[in-house]
Amino acid sequence: MTRAARGKPRSRRRTVLVLAVLAALSVAVLSLFRALPVEWPTPVVQLLAFTPWAVFPAAAAAGLAAFSRRTWLGVVAALLLLAQLFWLFPLDFNRYLPRSADTVELPVMSINSRYGQADAAEVVRLVRENGVRLLAVQEHSASLEAALERAGLRGLLPYRISSPTEDAAGSAVYSAYPLEAVGLLPDTPFHMPTIRVTAKAGGLSAVFEVTNVHTLPPVDSRIAQWRHDLAAVGRLGSRPGNRVLLGDFNAGYDHLEFRRLLDAPLAGGTDGRRLVDAGIANNGRLIPTWPMEGMTLPGVVLDHIVTTPEITATGYSVHRVPGSDHAAVIATLAVPGR
Repeated sequence: MTRAARGKPRSRRRTVLVLAVLAALSVAVLSLFRALPVEWPTPVVQLLAFTPWAVFPAAAAAGLAAFSRRTWLGVVAALLLLAQLFWLFPLDFNRYLPRSADTVELPVMSINSRYGQADAAEVVRLVRENGVRLLAVQEHSASLEAALERAGLRGLLPYRISSPTEDAAGSAVYSAYPLEAVGLLPDTPFHMPTIRVTAKAGGLSAVFEVTNVHTLPPVDSRIAQWRHDLAAVGRLGSRPGNRVLLGDFNAGYDHLEFRRLLDAPLAGGTDGRRLVDAGIANNGRLIPTWPMEGMTLPGVVLDHIVTTPEITATGYSVHRVPGSDHAAVIATLAVPGR
C-alpha cells in the first residue's frame, strides 16, 4: 500500500474525530446549562427550550466517536446521550394517582390565537371533531370572538367567560358546562383567570378549577416577569382541589422554572404528590407546539395541559391552526366525580 493510500484512512479518522468532538462539545455545553439549577440569563433560557433536540447530535457524537476509535471520546459521548434520554423520558413522568372508578371524562383544548388571528373555522372544526367540552383561548380578541360565534362555537360550547383585548393580554374560556369566575391571577401583564367548572355526565358531577395560563415570554428584561408568572401559576396549582392549568406557559420541561412549577408539593400533601404535565405523561416531549408559522426553527413545546394527579389525561394530541404560530393542544381528562 502506498503512503498516500495509507494516509486517506488516517485523514478520514481525523475528520471524524473533529466532528465527534464538535458534536460532543455542543451537547456538553447545553447539558451543563440544563443540569445546573441556576436562573440563567435570557439567551440561555431561550436556548434551553430546544434541549430535547440535543438527543440527535448526542447520538451522532456517539456514533462518530465509535468510528474514531477513541475510547475516552466514546465514553463521554455515551454519557451525554444517556443524559439526553434521561431528560427526554424522565423516570417520574407519569405521576397520576390510581384512577377513580367514578370520573367524568371531558376533552379539553387550548390555543394561543396569536392576537386573535387563528382561523376560527379550524378552531371550531377541532372542537367539533374531537368532542371538546372545554376550550381555553389565549391572546383572545373581539374579532376572534365574533368569528367563533359565526363559525358555530356557541352551539357546541354555550358557556363563556371572556375578556378580549386587541393586544396579547386577552383570554377566553368556552365550555359545555356552567362556568363561575373565581378570580384573576394578580400582577401579571396577561389575563390569567381561574374559573370553576361543574361537569356532569352519567349521573356524576365533577367540580374543578381551570386556569387559562399565558405567561410573559422570556425576552430581554422581561425575563423577571416570566419567572414571576410561572411561580404564581405554580402557587395556584398547589392549592387544594382538582385543578387544570392549560395554555401558553412560554416554558418547557427543560426550564428550571417550569420544573419548579410541576414539582412544588401540593397543599396538604405529605405523600410526594406533584402536578402532572399531560404532554410528558403521554410521551409528547418531541411534539412541538411552537413555532407553527413564521420563524424557521426546530419546534419546541411551550403549550401545556397541567393537572393535579387525581385528574388523569389521555389522548394527548397537537394540531396546527392556520393564522397562529402556536399549535392547539388537546387531551381527554378524567376528573373524579361523585
